[in-house]
Parts: sequence; structure tokens; C-alpha cells
Amino acid sequence: MSKMSLEKAVMSRHSVRGFQQREVSQDLLNKVFDIARWSPSGTNMQPWQILVASGATRDLLREKMMAAVKDGLPPNQDFKSSGKPIGKLWKDRRRECAAVLYRAMDITWEDKKARGAAAFRNFELFDAPHVAFICSDEAFSLARAWDIGMYAQTLMLAMTANGLGSCAQGTMGHYPEFVREAFNLGEEVKVLFGISFGYEDKSMKVNTALTERSSIEDTVIFKN
Repeated sequence: MSKMSLEKAVMSRHSVRGFQQREVSQDLLNKVFDIARWSPSGTNMQPWQILVASGATRDLLREKMMAAVKDGLPPNQDFKSSGKPIGKLWKDRRRECAAVLYRAMDITWEDKKARGAAAFRNFELFDAPHVAFICSDEAFSLARAWDIGMYAQTLMLAMTANGLGSCAQGTMGHYPEFVREAFNLGEEVKVLFGISFGYEDKSMKVNTALTERSSIEDTVIFKN
């Protein structure tokens, strides 16, 4: 496989919502997670703890999350949002993201059943054979969120550069007790989100959904 430039990896990475059943080899798993551990970290504390579910563990967690949603079990995230309303700028971006996704899937906004089925695909892991739960010790709370974010970006870019697709999912933090039980961990391990990953199924229309980014004029201020 030819080397991919950093620029190409950044520009080509996208959220994959349909995966092949083909599992990633342990050698490749070791490679991408070994690259990710070199992510920047303030005072080198490396506050991340990563739990990778494959095989039977992945299947069990998938079944438990799907059942919880079907049974109407409310989410119980370790880290909840502030509850404060977001501004119009960010609401518009979120709505456009949803519109891009629904257009790719031929779903109309009025079709609530189809939109619900699309949302449920999160808990099916989009059929990805692997999911990495991004966790941290309770001592850090959200105070080291920037470290976790940089780790996740580094990991997903390493996956992209090595031919893997990924999708970061806040929904993977909805039922943290399932994750801790599956990995036999204590309450001090807090689950922030998850990343489903594997080989992209390019035949699926949903994977044609590509969002745009705001211009640097809208997001960056340069001042001499």
C-alpha cells in the first residue's frame, strides 16, 4: 500500500456508516493504535483509556445496546451536556449535516419511521466489526477533553491512512454500564464516546454523504 500524505488523510477522512463484515487483522489493529498513542497530551498524562471490542464482545455489546433502545431505556451518559441551548449558527450546521445524510439515503424529513431506523443504525454499529470506546478516569472529568479529542483525531487519521473507515459516535456513550461490565472495569472508568471502524462498504449509498466545512473566514481570526 502506498503512503498517504497527512493532507490527503485529513481531507479524505469521513464518517463511514456502512462497513464490510471483514475483520481487521490484529497486526493492523496494533499498528493504528500504536500510531495513536503518540497523540499530543498536556504534561504527557495521556488520560485516555481505550477499550476495543471485537468478536463476541462486540456482538454482546451491540445486542445489549440495541435491546436497550428498543425497550426505551433512557441514555445514562457519564458526561452529560450542559442543557443550555445552542445558537442558530450551530443548529443550522447540525440540520445541514442531517439533510446531507438523509438525501444520501433517499429519506425525506417527513418520514419519521425511516429517520428513526437511520438513527438506530448507530446502535447496530453500522455493522462495523470493531468499536473502540474512548474512556478516561473519573479524576479527569472533562478537564482533559482536549487530550481525548486529539487522541481520537490521531486514531481516525491513522485508520484512514491505513485503508480503514471510521465513525465517531456520541451514542456509544449512552450506556456506559454495559461497556464497563463487558471489560470488567470499575465505576471510575468513564466512557465519553465510541468509534466504530473497519473496512468501508463503498456500495452503500449512505457512504456518499459528505459534509462541507465552514470557510476559514468564518472560523479563524488572523491578527497582526
